[in-house]
Amino acid sequence: MDRIGIYGGTFNPPHIGHIRGAKYAADALKLEKILLIPSCVAPHKTLPANSPTPDQRAEMLRLAAGENMEVCDIELRRGGASYTYETVETLSAQYPDKELVLIMGTDMFLSFLSWREPQRILQKASIGVLYRGDKGELEQIAAQKKVLEETGAKVYLAENPVTAISSTQLRRMMTFRCADPFLPAGIGSYIRENGLYDTACSYRNLPIDQLEQAVVSLLKPSRVAHVLGCRDTAAELALRWGADPTDAARAGLLHDVTKALDDCLQLTLCREYGIVLGEFSQKNPKTLHALTGSLVADRIFGENAAVVDAIASHTTGKANMNTLQKILYVADYMEPNRDFPGVEELRRLAYTDLDKALKLGLEMTLKLLQENQQDISPESAEALAFLQQAGV
Repeated sequence: MDRIGIYGGTFNPPHIGHIRGAKYAADALKLEKILLIPSCVAPHKTLPANSPTPDQRAEMLRLAAGENMEVCDIELRRGGASYTYETVETLSAQYPDKELVLIMGTDMFLSFLSWREPQRILQKASIGVLYRGDKGELEQIAAQKKVLEETGAKVYLAENPVTAISSTQLRRMMTFRCADPFLPAGIGSYIRENGLYDTACSYRNLPIDQLEQAVVSLLKPSRVAHVLGCRDTAAELALRWGADPTDAARAGLLHDVTKALDDCLQLTLCREYGIVLGEFSQKNPKTLHALTGSLVADRIFGENAAVVDAIASHTTGKANMNTLQKILYVADYMEPNRDFPGVEELRRLAYTDLDKALKLGLEMTLKLLQENQQDISPESAEALAFLQQAGV
């Protein structure tokens, strides 16, 4: 019996992970064709307020679809919440002589039994799982496969070598104007021509309340309290040490603006911005959010040089830091949400001797890196040496 793949999702927007994953599934599972099905209203998630209409998502999917891929608007025509069991039952009646294979990733597969009417789905379709190959993941997949097969389900596994990027991460990259490497041909142009995902908006020189809203939308929820705490602490320290409190607050808001990007995306942003990285940064991309944050603060948000430079050095420090740079480094380390041995002494020094606070922060960082046998940034070593030579 010939097989037809069913690959559903919000596709907000469709990206190369979707299309390459679909192609790989079609090849690995020997599918006659694969139906790409954009949901109307996803029952398990709320789309961001600036999302395209369902019809626009479908149109982008048509532009992105590859060979033997067909966009099916069954869920858009049905309207309302898009439940897979309804879709599968309709398609089963439409293709009575075909084996339907519902394609999904690991997370969806592991949560499958919590879906609406999972047994009704399994009566009409097999499941094709695209997995990454991680050992712990494979153990979970095998256990779930066994559970489902005991109910009579057919489950096919296919290792997916495609580089993953989530739609959430992709939307962040669109704000930073460097998403095109992850979009199928024509999608980036369609998005810009239609002003989707706020690509027509300017973020330059926003009032601070609007800056906060923009930055918070780019952060992981777990990072928001820290960023707001850093903003407030930096502004307080600026008043104490004679720096510009507005610059300090803006630097505090923006210092982790790219922190949510994974290592691959940090490197992509640098490439797209034409930045040639040194050996340390290439080997340690987790430190790159200071550099990429400063680039975004400059090129996307239009911040002044003082704010940009403070963000650039807030993770590693550097020799001969100015007052605002010291303030942001220290505020990031000891804002009220931080909790670690020594933080209270760091807080005391922050308001009594800024240089000693900076030195203590650098010493604690270098000690932790040495204990964990991690590389030490040349800038951090130079910053500490400068303070020691100055008699701090």
